[in-house]
Amino acid sequence: MARLTFVRHGESVANAGGQTLPHATIPLSARGHAQADWLATQLAEAIAGPVLVSHFDRARATAQAFCALTGRDAQVHPLLHEFSAIDPARIAGLTGEQRRPLTEAYWTRGDRDARMGDEADTFAEFVARIDAFLDAMPTLDDDSVLFGHGIWFGLLAWRLMGFAADAPDDMRAFRQFQVALPMPNCAVYELTGSGRHWHLHYRADLARGIAAL
Repeated sequence: MARLTFVRHGESVANAGGQTLPHATIPLSARGHAQADWLATQLAEAIAGPVLVSHFDRARATAQAFCALTGRDAQVHPLLHEFSAIDPARIAGLTGEQRRPLTEAYWTRGDRDARMGDEADTFAEFVARIDAFLDAMPTLDDDSVLFGHGIWFGLLAWRLMGFAADAPDDMRAFRQFQVALPMPNCAVYELTGSGRHWHLHYRADLARGIAAL
């Protein structure tokens, strides 16, 4: 039985309602940095394995606090980056409230192959990325910690439970699941298992600590 720990990034300026920036370069807010610092103190002695991060700035900045406290270096994992549903150029300058109708329309449409701009992923590409990560999970070192993203982890959980992601109804059902999944900034999930069989445990105690900051 191996253990992996997944950490969602701290609050970003986009999460705080800021204007749209290129997806990979959205920074943490001041509160996000405080969340990352606090969480690092909680996890530093509990996790001994490698640190894996997405190449997105907000995940790397969240991991940086943990790495500074433990003296480890983060390794960028090519499959950990978040789903980019809409090209930032199409929503440049919009706030979170202004982006919401476009996002909701995208998920309601349920088109796996729709590409909303040159810098956007299709949902089919996102599913393929998650499935490739699932295949690679048995090769990860025990006690690794992964700093990543909320929609990414939602689809990982969805696929681990055996749900399909092949048809428009699957895509819409996943979106309902993902929105309902507890995933505040700096959420922590522990995964224990092997192969394609993993148990997920949500660290509600850490979520309460983050919320109290």
